[in-house]
Amino acid sequence: MTSVAEPIAGQPHVDASSHVSASHASTRADAVSFPVAGTERELRLDLFRGLALWLIFIDHLPPNILTWLTIRNYGFSDATEIFIFISGYTAAFVYGRAMLEQGTLVASARIFKRVWQIYVAHVFLFTIFLAEISYVATRFENPLYTEEMGILDFLKQPDVTIVQALLLKFRPVNMDVLPLYIVLMLFLPPILWLMRRRADLTLALSVGLYALTWEFDLHLTAYPNGVWAFNPFAWQLLFVFGAWCALGGAVRMSRILSSNITLWLCVAYLLAAFWVTLTWYIPQIHHLLPKIIEQWMYPINKTDLDVLRFAHFLALAALTVRFLPKDWPGLKSVWLRPMVLCGQHSLEIFCIGVFLAFAGHFVLAEVAGGAGMHALVSFLGIVVMSTAAWVFSWYKNVTVKGGSRAKRSDADLAGGEA
Repeated sequence: MTSVAEPIAGQPHVDASSHVSASHASTRADAVSFPVAGTERELRLDLFRGLALWLIFIDHLPPNILTWLTIRNYGFSDATEIFIFISGYTAAFVYGRAMLEQGTLVASARIFKRVWQIYVAHVFLFTIFLAEISYVATRFENPLYTEEMGILDFLKQPDVTIVQALLLKFRPVNMDVLPLYIVLMLFLPPILWLMRRRADLTLALSVGLYALTWEFDLHLTAYPNGVWAFNPFAWQLLFVFGAWCALGGAVRMSRILSSNITLWLCVAYLLAAFWVTLTWYIPQIHHLLPKIIEQWMYPINKTDLDVLRFAHFLALAALTVRFLPKDWPGLKSVWLRPMVLCGQHSLEIFCIGVFLAFAGHFVLAEVAGGAGMHALVSFLGIVVMSTAAWVFSWYKNVTVKGGSRAKRSDADLAGGEA
């Protein structure tokens, strides 16, 4: 097993000659030198991003026995934290190096191009998803689908609702992650610019904004009422923390990550979180949770990224780094290949997963809703997602020649940048 001193998501090891020239270097302790690309892909990033996409798909299906396989039932965090952290990590690694090699202006242009691609994907997803729900509701004469999927307001005022959808204020059910990702990526250029000079200050400012969000209830309003399901003012902390880890923060935390004290603190916290989640599903043991802890802890707010959720993710990440080395042979096994491929094409697979989740919801509601059918729907959905990822990978391999191999690797790492 390799040393725990390696970065959280596998920043490649480079020597001094791989770093920024002296003219770009800084004497400050928290200034960063962007690493260059490693000779091999970091498959742990792809693996866990693919896992997050699979878990998001299963969590979007109606609750059943199979949903007990997802991590949200065993602690405070879920697949969303995994997805956002890895997104921040990979975006900072890829575009941070572009900022070093091509300059801030060119790197920012590349980032905004990626933001536009994600926005177009969101609009396309919204349109097709809307058509899918409307067709099913009309074809089977069941208007409850429109209400359950959150498109009733669109049917009442389509002209106003479309404008609100383009402004990212109106979103049907299960379409909240991409708008959050769009906003976070939109502010990536100034984040990287500042992090290149003062990495720790950037993270401190992110923590400060997170604290102000809780203190003054900062949020973005949604249409027709309420707020964003994932508050960007709060969730930016996880995104920025991922970027900070990618640009040297994880290496600087290596001594902490390798400490046995950290190990047992993480284990203790995960066990405590598991115990609390058991009280949600087993009423007989609810009285064993002290009232003072219950009053202090609840509600565990997902919208504003409750600190308990953030800490739960950190504990999972620390244990993952400790016990899953970047050179683990299983990362290249045929059994994990589908998950890795899904992680390499995250944007496309996420959109497909949203379509499949509603299709599965329809099958379970209209045909059968038992455990066997739920397992079949989940399995077929994952097979479709994996097959689509294989097709995307095959197409990219045959259309991009060997001379652009490094660029293709960066594109995959960033989640499918064209």
